[in-house]
Amino acid sequence: MTLPSLLIGILISSLIGSLFHLWRGGGAGRLLLYLLLAWIGFWGGHSVGAIQNWNFLSLGPLRLGMAAVGSLVTLSFGYWLSLSDKTTTD
Repeated sequence: MTLPSLLIGILISSLIGSLFHLWRGGGAGRLLLYLLLAWIGFWGGHSVGAIQNWNFLSLGPLRLGMAAVGSLVTLSFGYWLSLSDKTTTD
């Protein structure tokens, strides 16, 4: 992994997380959550693509297609887990 591909990966995953925040809304805490989830999913998807040798939308050494899919799956799952009903019954 080269430094330029690492920086492009961070930029693209941050863009995915920011666009998800723009779509779903929330405060600064939600933005931080979405960015962290996007980074984790992006690099997890890239790792799975590299291990399985899947070349879906590769950009140099970066497995961009699998990384984007991993990022979106992680964001969706994290958003679903973050939904909670704040009402309590006594």
